[in-house]
Amino acid sequence: MGLLNAFNEWRATRYENHVSQMKEANKCPECYGRGFLNYPSNEYSFHTNHFDCPGCNGSGNYSDWSDLK
Repeated sequence: MGLLNAFNEWRATRYENHVSQMKEANKCPECYGRGFLNYPSNEYSFHTNHFDCPGCNGSGNYSDWSDLK
């Protein structure tokens, strides 16, 4: 269990660092400030589907992301 707890703590610390870096840049942590997310339609297609980021509603701003959280 010690290894699992260490992994979970590392992952939480890494996420907190990511969020703080995105806050400094005023970018949404989920979409990296792009405002959309890419989802491939299938593994053999080069076509991807673009969806507005659910975290910031497509704006790409950290302030919009933090208001929804």
